[in-house]
Amino acid sequence: MLRRNFVKTVSAVAVSAALGLSSFNALAAETIKVGVLHSLSGTMAISETALKETVLMAIAEINAKGGVLGKQLEPVVVDPASNWPLFAEKARQLLSQDKVAVTFGCWTSVSRKSVLPVYKELNGLLFYPVQYEGEELEYNVFYTGAAPNQQAIPAVEYLMSKDGGSAKRFVLLGTDYVYPRTTNKILRAFLKSKGVADADIMEEYTPFGHSDYQTIIAKIKKFSSEGKRTAVVSTINGDSNVPFYKELGNAGIKATEVPVVAFSVGEEELRGVDTKPLVGHLAAWNYFMTLKNPVNDGFTKAYRAWAVKQGLPNADKAVTNDPMEATYIGVYMWKQAVEKAKSTDVDKVIAAMAGQTFKAPSGFDIKMDEKNHHLHKPVFIGEIRADGQFDVVWKTPGPVKAAPWSPYIPGNDKKKGEPEGK
Repeated sequence: MLRRNFVKTVSAVAVSAALGLSSFNALAAETIKVGVLHSLSGTMAISETALKETVLMAIAEINAKGGVLGKQLEPVVVDPASNWPLFAEKARQLLSQDKVAVTFGCWTSVSRKSVLPVYKELNGLLFYPVQYEGEELEYNVFYTGAAPNQQAIPAVEYLMSKDGGSAKRFVLLGTDYVYPRTTNKILRAFLKSKGVADADIMEEYTPFGHSDYQTIIAKIKKFSSEGKRTAVVSTINGDSNVPFYKELGNAGIKATEVPVVAFSVGEEELRGVDTKPLVGHLAAWNYFMTLKNPVNDGFTKAYRAWAVKQGLPNADKAVTNDPMEATYIGVYMWKQAVEKAKSTDVDKVIAAMAGQTFKAPSGFDIKMDEKNHHLHKPVFIGEIRADGQFDVVWKTPGPVKAAPWSPYIPGNDKKKGEPEGK
């Protein structure tokens, strides 16, 4: 009798637990979790905070129109705090504990390299929205920023052209990590192929968070005074751009004498700088806020309204920039791929991403390459204006297909043009 009652009790508990578990699972399945992995503190917060806001805005737009597969998207925001090992920890948390279907995140290549092993091990999905050095093609990553042939190479070609000032000497100035060093390795090889001697290339690096640029600016002035037209190619990242540009202004280095073209400075970074002394210096991107077209008008108005609604600092002067556009494209392309796959399963979504298109704020129909996980993107070169915005002075006729493996790195001609399966 005792045994029979015990069995009944255990059975009842098991049934109750199963019912409770199924209702919990049903509740958990009501939303699709989306990871947001951007530095909200530390040296990179100046650039990355706006990308977090862009993801949240896109999610809010999608949810307002019914979500994805009939479910609302639920953002899971973490702060890896410009700490590269912490990026990997937070990535693992998002995938293992929070069970996110996708992650939008990282800015620096060192943060991306930090999380890659985690996404490969756990078969997660990462959308990376920033221009980078290439030399990578991963199954678990979609690269919505520029490869070197969609930013660095066209920018230097422009500087060498008559319209760009016919530069003959080059200062390659960057933050000391993988993106600037690899980009400059590619640019050095490119310049050499164009007949530029090693003596006409100066290469300098500073650590993350560096703030004293007096010595380096003095060296640039000396280097540029030696008889040949000189240009500076800047791969400085994060908040170091503020003291760099301030010192550039203090030293009176004008764009008409020594133009600086930046690959990591856009509208957001210039908000904290007096841009009047910087008028005419350049940036190379795949999007600028000043582009005139109906899609961009909608995008910029939507973001400014979002900034005001969220009470962001200086919301009335909120700006959009290239990595924000690349983030926005990524969120919507992922949504489209999920709907095509009828699933958030990573392998199915990766297959469905091939060939996705999106009418982007740049004014172009942007396509995800069928094979190489990179976008076909237009290239623009803009001059800094006194108000911190950019006037486009050069652009490609249309989108350029990304070349992740630069032809200027020996052996890349033997690399595969698509990622290997997991």
